[in-house]
Amino acid sequence: MKLTTTVLGLGAVIAAAPLAAQMPSRTGQDERPTPAATPAPAPVSHGGIITHQPKLSNGAGKAIIELQEAVNKNDTASIPAKLAAAQAVAKTPDDKYAIGIMQLKAANAAKDQAGLAAGLEVMLASGSVQPNEQLGLYTALASTYTNLKQSERATAAYKKVVELDPNNVDAVAGLAEAQVAAGQPAAAVALFQQGIKLQSASGKAPEAWYKRAVSVAYGAKLPATGQLAREWVSAYPNAGSWRDAIAIYRNLNQQDVEGTLDLLRLMRAAGALSASADYNLFAAAASDQGNFLEAQKVLDAGIAAKHVDPASPVFRDLVAGLKAKQKPTAADLAVAAKTAANTKALIRIGDSYAALGDHAKAAEVFRTALTKPDVDAPVANLHLGMALAQSGDKAGATAALNAVTGPRSEIAKYWLLYLQSHA
Repeated sequence: MKLTTTVLGLGAVIAAAPLAAQMPSRTGQDERPTPAATPAPAPVSHGGIITHQPKLSNGAGKAIIELQEAVNKNDTASIPAKLAAAQAVAKTPDDKYAIGIMQLKAANAAKDQAGLAAGLEVMLASGSVQPNEQLGLYTALASTYTNLKQSERATAAYKKVVELDPNNVDAVAGLAEAQVAAGQPAAAVALFQQGIKLQSASGKAPEAWYKRAVSVAYGAKLPATGQLAREWVSAYPNAGSWRDAIAIYRNLNQQDVEGTLDLLRLMRAAGALSASADYNLFAAAASDQGNFLEAQKVLDAGIAAKHVDPASPVFRDLVAGLKAKQKPTAADLAVAAKTAANTKALIRIGDSYAALGDHAKAAEVFRTALTKPDVDAPVANLHLGMALAQSGDKAGATAALNAVTGPRSEIAKYWLLYLQSHA
């Protein structure tokens, strides 16, 4: 005996709702990375679920056909009793599979997500599922549990989908989101990385995958956050990715004024200064270091870009203070370099040459500083690499930046990334 109907069109009923990846919130004194939200990788979409026609046993056939008739008529009042009667006499895997189909169809009509999950579980547990049906059924089950916000069950179902189809990027995304919902961010990030790798094998993963991985890692303060952010910038080196990656690094790693300046200089070089707060912090930090020339140039650039209103309370005092400060010329710097009291003063002179746009001369001063016994080598090598990167000496910049050790080495990695994508 065979059923006369099959389940059709379940894909539209159990499609997963899109998710949004919230970018990290403001931390400490640093700005909130933008954009405020980024889309998660596309949710799994399902086509129709393949079902074979089960053969019903003589003992259970009548009860299952009566259940089928009630479901086809959408006789919701009698379906529970008919279902219980059919379950009581079901003997074979095909009997149980057929009952699962009817549960699924009834739940489909009622838009009952829990009922859909129950029907799918019955079918999968029946022992009658064919190999070509497993992927569709487990995919539908995973999506349904996602809709029900049952993260542990969604995780188990998605794991089965990935086991059946390791290259199924949608399933990897679904499993990753289920792990996020289950409070397992490290596992989720590993899955986002897996999905990125899968897509990169035949092209390029969408930027949303990188954003989502960074967002989850940042939210959980995972050690891999910085590397993930750099991978995002490497794949999509735009102003937004640069700004967010640097902001995330600054939020997670407290910087002194020197480190803050070096990161802001990178943002400027990458074209990522885009808010009045960026210009305010940059100009204030440069002034704190005595580089009034650089501070003035930053403010002038902000005014030209209409990010700085010199008459606003935020900038008014800074603008007035800088007007009163002497700005050195190249001749002044040449004299100062000969009489510098120590290497710290030499590095400041090199920074001023860089502010003038003479990166070759700045590099010369930084090299001189590196020969001095009191040099802070990580700072000098970092600034040498920055100057060479902006002067177009890729090989020299790479060598200098790779020579940076200690905490500054992380900043050097961001400058190396800039070098790869710009110089």
